[in-house]
Amino acid sequence: MFRKAAAALAVGVTIVALAGCASGDSGGGSDASAEGGLITIIVNDPANPYWAAEGDAAAAEAEKLGYTSKIGAHNGDSKKESDLVDTAITNKSVAVVLDPADANGSIGAVKKLVAADIPVFLVNAEINEEGLAQSQLVSNNAQGAALGAQEWVNRVGTTGEYVELLGRQADNNAATRSNGYASILSQYPDLKLVGSEVANWDQKEGHDKMQSLLAANPNIIGVIAGNDQMALGAIAALKEAGKLDQVKVGGFDGAPDAAKAITDGTLQYTVLQPVVVYATAAVQQADSFLRTGKTGVSEEKQSFDCVLITPENVASYGNFSVDG
Repeated sequence: MFRKAAAALAVGVTIVALAGCASGDSGGGSDASAEGGLITIIVNDPANPYWAAEGDAAAAEAEKLGYTSKIGAHNGDSKKESDLVDTAITNKSVAVVLDPADANGSIGAVKKLVAADIPVFLVNAEINEEGLAQSQLVSNNAQGAALGAQEWVNRVGTTGEYVELLGRQADNNAATRSNGYASILSQYPDLKLVGSEVANWDQKEGHDKMQSLLAANPNIIGVIAGNDQMALGAIAALKEAGKLDQVKVGGFDGAPDAAKAITDGTLQYTVLQPVVVYATAAVQQADSFLRTGKTGVSEEKQSFDCVLITPENVASYGNFSVDG
C-alpha cells in the first residue's frame, strides 16, 4: 500500500552541474548533517525539464540542509547508472537520491549501495524489490492517469478513433499510466483505440511515431500520451500534417512547455506530477535518516497525488506546481 503524501512545498530550482551519484538502504543514524557530506543525486535525462526539475529540487534541498550535492544522469542506461553508483561510493556519499533506470535492472545498483552502507532514496520510479531502499517516492500514476483520461474524454468526446503514445517499457510508470487510461476509456465503447507506439518519453520519438500512426490512421480525433514530451512531439507532427485542428492531444507530467502549449491552445491539458514535492521530501527523509536512523515516515513506498492542469487553471501554474 502506498502512503498518501500531502501538501506541496515551495522550492526554487536552479540548474546544477552534472556529476556522479548513488543510493543505498542500510546504515544507522549519524551526525552527517552537522558535519556536512555529499548527497549524490542520479536522474534520468536532465534535457527533459521534468528530470531537470527533479534533480534541481533535490540538490537545492540538500544544500539548504547543509550538505553538498552532485547530480548525475544515466539516460535510462543501467550500465551508466551502475558506473554512477560506483562513483558515488568512491566519493563517500552519505546518501543517494536515485531515479531508477529500470525496475529490474536497477536492483543491482541499489544493492551495491546497500553493501557500501549508503542509504538509498528512490524517486519518480520504483524497483521491483522492497526492503533495499529506505524510501520509494513516486507520483500516484494510476490516479493521475484516470484524472487525465477523464479530462481527455471531456475534451475529445465519446465517439471516434484515437491513438496512444507510450513511455519506456522498462519503466513501471509507462504501464501504470496506460492501464489507468484504459480503465477510463474502456467505459466508452464508441471510442476506438486504433494504434499505439512506444516513444520512450522522448519528444523526437513522439513526433516520428505520430507521423507513422497518422499515416496508418488518418481519421483519428485524439492522441493520449504517456508524458508531455511525447505529446509535444505529436503536436509538431500534427501541425506539419495540417491536422492539429482536427486532432486533440493530452499530456502528462506538468512540464513548463506543456503549460505554454495549453495557453496556446495546442495541448488540451496535462497531469502535473508533483516532482519538486517528492524530490524535496526524499532529501528531507535522507537527512532524518542520517541524523536519527529513521526516515520519519511509516512506509517505504509513498505516493503523491497528481493535479490536472487545464486552460482554466494554467494561469496559476509555476515550475511543476500549481496554486489553488
